[in-house]
Amino acid sequence: MTKRCFWVSDDPLYIDYHDKEWGKPIYDDQQLFEMLCLEGAQAGLSWITVLKKRQHYRKVFDNFDATKIAQYSEKKREYLLADPGIIRNKLKVNAFIVNAQNYLRIKESQSFSDYLWQFVDGKPIINHWQERSQVPANSAESDAMSKQLKKDGFKFVGSTICYAFMQACGMVNDHTLDCDFR
Repeated sequence: MTKRCFWVSDDPLYIDYHDKEWGKPIYDDQQLFEMLCLEGAQAGLSWITVLKKRQHYRKVFDNFDATKIAQYSEKKREYLLADPGIIRNKLKVNAFIVNAQNYLRIKESQSFSDYLWQFVDGKPIINHWQERSQVPANSAESDAMSKQLKKDGFKFVGSTICYAFMQACGMVNDHTLDCDFR
């Protein structure tokens, strides 16, 4: 029987996400932007809630094209806040727009990938957790990432959100030792 990390439920979507995506390094700017937005949308909720809505998020947020998102009108915001296919939280929807604007500003001088991967010196941190109680909610690296993102105007980027983002994007490998996907 296949062993997975403790947080994976029996939901096929969750299993597929864990097995094929979670913890695999992402260096593509747009994919990193999408994941940062989605991790922010998760705040206060479970990841499966966002994961089930991810395809719809991609549809209504123009496939996470930051150039388009950065220019959303008030009418588009109202449309999004009325859409039951996403998490209809005004602060989170506004954060996508503000974060798109800041993402584009960062990209004027460097890749978003380089900007984010600097917090782990450009390579994944491989942890060796034996049990769930050892897996932290944040780290010195996520603290530093959060501090810089906030300084640069990003929203919904607290240290815990940044740590989950780092796990999801492979900056931190937190598959537990008993996980077959380590």
